[in-house]
Amino acid sequence: MANSPEFSGLPLKNNYKQMKNPKYFKVLVSLLILTILSAFVVRLNIGLKAASAIILALFMLKFLGVAFYFMELKKAHVFWKSAVIIFVLLFSTIILVGL
Repeated sequence: MANSPEFSGLPLKNNYKQMKNPKYFKVLVSLLILTILSAFVVRLNIGLKAASAIILALFMLKFLGVAFYFMELKKAHVFWKSAVIIFVLLFSTIILVGL
């Protein structure tokens, strides 16, 4: 009885409803597709700089997808949304300048 979900202190019903949401599934599928695309970019003969730039762009999309949907940043204060987007842009700029 002590191991049953009612007494564990975890809100299992809320988590189950959240994961049943088709929006989360669509984001998960898009993250998987972006990961597969980045693996295919490595196999192309387009040069190291071009491949790195494409993979970085795919990374930015995946990072923002995880941050805004799975970490629920879309419900956060505008300061945190802006901070994450500025971080991604600064990080990408520094990396691209170094290429």
